[in-house]
Amino acid sequence: MTTSTSDLIREKACELGFDACRFARVEEAWAAGGRLLDFIDHGRHGEMDWMATTAERRAHPNAMWGGARSAIMLGVNYGPDANPLEALAHKDRGVISAYAQGDDYHELIKGRLKQLASWLAAKFGGELKVFVDTAPLMEKPLAARAGLGWQGKHTNLVSREFGSWLFLGSILTELEIAPDAPELEHCGSCQACLDICPTKAFPAPFQLDARRCISYLTIELKGPIPREFRAALGNRIYGCDDCLAVCPWNKFAQTAREQRLHARDALKAPGLRELAGLDDPSFRALFSKSPVKRIGRERFVRNVLYAVGNSGDVGLAEVAEGLLSDPSALVRGAAVWALRRLLSAVAFEALRLRQSEADVEVLMEWEAV
Repeated sequence: MTTSTSDLIREKACELGFDACRFARVEEAWAAGGRLLDFIDHGRHGEMDWMATTAERRAHPNAMWGGARSAIMLGVNYGPDANPLEALAHKDRGVISAYAQGDDYHELIKGRLKQLASWLAAKFGGELKVFVDTAPLMEKPLAARAGLGWQGKHTNLVSREFGSWLFLGSILTELEIAPDAPELEHCGSCQACLDICPTKAFPAPFQLDARRCISYLTIELKGPIPREFRAALGNRIYGCDDCLAVCPWNKFAQTAREQRLHARDALKAPGLRELAGLDDPSFRALFSKSPVKRIGRERFVRNVLYAVGNSGDVGLAEVAEGLLSDPSALVRGAAVWALRRLLSAVAFEALRLRQSEADVEVLMEWEAV
C-alpha cells in the first residue's frame, strides 16, 4: 500500500519532535483577514505598529506569497507541570508566563522547521517558506483551518488534545497536499477565559483589545503602564496565562515532552526582591536563551516594581527606594508608584520631600507618576 504525501510528512514531523502536524489549503478565502483589519481600525493593536504596516500582507497567506498552495501546520506542546494560576497567590514572587520559563521556543522550533523543510525539498521539490511567529502570517487561523484546534473566545488556539499549550510553526509550500478537516469551535456557552481577565481585555467573545491585555502591557509596551491597569497586574511580571490556564479543555493537556521547554527552577515564581536588584549583566545572564531577554532590563524591572507595589509587603519598600536613583526614568517612575502603594501617606510625603530637596526636577518627576 502506497503511503500518502501527508502521512510521510506527518511521520517525519513526529520524528523531528513535533507533537502535531496537519494540512490546510492556502488559496481559499477566509474571514480572518477582515477581523484583522477591524482590529487595527479600532486601534486595538496599541503600539504594535508593525501590525498596521504589514496588514495587507498579513490578511491572507497568498498576499504574502502568491505561490503558496498548501500550509503544513505544526504544533509543539509546552504544557506546564503545574497550574500557572497557583503562583499568583504568592505576592512576594513574580509570575512569568509559562511559555517563557524555559528556552526560547522560536529557536527550538525554527531549527526543527528547517530540518523538515530540507527534507521536504529533497523528497518532493518545489519552493517553500518557513515561519515561526516572526513574519506577517496569521498562524492561528491557519492552524484552525488545518484542524490543530480552534480559536477560542480569548482568540487563542485551543486543542482537544493539548488544551491551551501549543506553540505553532508553519511551512508554506507550492505542493498540493490533501487538506485536513478544519476543527469546529467547542467553546459552547463557557466564557471562563473572558470572566477571569484581570483587565477586561475582551470587548466581546472572540475579540481582543491588546491595549488592555497584560501580555501586551508587560511585553510590548515600552513606556510606563497606564495607571488604570497597574493594580490589576498583581505579581505578573512577564505575560499572563489566566485566560489560557482557566480553559476547561486543559483537562486533556499534557506536560511538555521537550525538556528545553520545561520551566527552569530559577524562573518558577522568583522572588521580587532579587529580581528588582538585577543590573543589565545579571538580567542577561538570568534570562539567557529566554524570550524574556528581548524586553530588556528596564522594562522588566519596571514590571517587577509594579508587582512590588502590589505585594502589600512594606518590607519591600527598601527595594523600591533603592531604585529611585536608577539611570532609567522608566524604572524610577515605577519605583515611585510602588512606594506610594506601600508607604503611609505621611512616610511617602517625607520621602518625596527628602528626594526632591536637592533637585527640583526630581519633584516634577514624582508628581508625574
